[in-house]
Amino acid sequence: MSGTPDKYARQALDRLDILQSHLTNVPAPAGRLTKLSRSLQGKKAIVTGAASGMGRETAKILADEGVQVAVLDLTDAGVTVVVDEINKVHPGRAQGWTCDVADRQRIKAVCKEVIESFGGQLDILINNAGISLGGGAFDDDESFETRWDKTVAVNLNALVIFIRACVPAMLKSEAARIVNIASTEHFVTGPANAAYSATKSAVTGLTRSMAVELGKYQNITVNTVCPGPIITGMTARIPPELKESYAKRRVPMRRYADPEEVAQVTVSICLPASSYLHGATIPVDGGMTIRHT
Repeated sequence: MSGTPDKYARQALDRLDILQSHLTNVPAPAGRLTKLSRSLQGKKAIVTGAASGMGRETAKILADEGVQVAVLDLTDAGVTVVVDEINKVHPGRAQGWTCDVADRQRIKAVCKEVIESFGGQLDILINNAGISLGGGAFDDDESFETRWDKTVAVNLNALVIFIRACVPAMLKSEAARIVNIASTEHFVTGPANAAYSATKSAVTGLTRSMAVELGKYQNITVNTVCPGPIITGMTARIPPELKESYAKRRVPMRRYADPEEVAQVTVSICLPASSYLHGATIPVDGGMTIRHT
């Protein structure tokens, strides 16, 4: 019986060699994701509202991942700061455009310029620009309609114009991604926020409708990210003690998010590997919208 274990061991190793040889020669299934499916290297992106908050962090993370980024925002000063921040770390990886997203013609012109500067390539569109002007639906306030129209123009209409202007170029991409930034106002809301709540809810509906229309192309996805309480310019005017009290009362994680935490989720949706995520509404809110009270 001596030597038998060695004999069995050799036989097992021989079988393993045969199995490994067989597996090595088996062709990958059609459509199999490659190791590059988690790489964004060489992609081209537009990020709106990129001078601050989530937009700024998203633009910087995309650049870190090897993406050429078009930084869009309202003021030249804000755009320049972010472009310089990115190019200091990754020379030549960012370009900037000023764009009032309430101006439809300016949106169309900027999209044309950006796509031309990218050599006709566009892989990623992040619709992040947004405003919150406050006000309830029944406020006795002569400025209500003005604030309503402005909010609708920036938070909703602009997305439609950007997407319509960019999709023709994005259809040429192997893996194009559109991410619309909405809000947990889609799920829950409160008083004195009528226009913001309405437009952010509309963004999710727009995303789903466009997902149905774009699905047939198979190379382009569109999804919505809904941030919860987050430390941005919009929340800067809220006293710290009120933010802390709100987070402890409403958010299971008991804190506001850092903009980068939302930006990381946004960028992950842009990966080629996220190819079957389509028409989704994704809350990034520390669990706020799952809490009953």
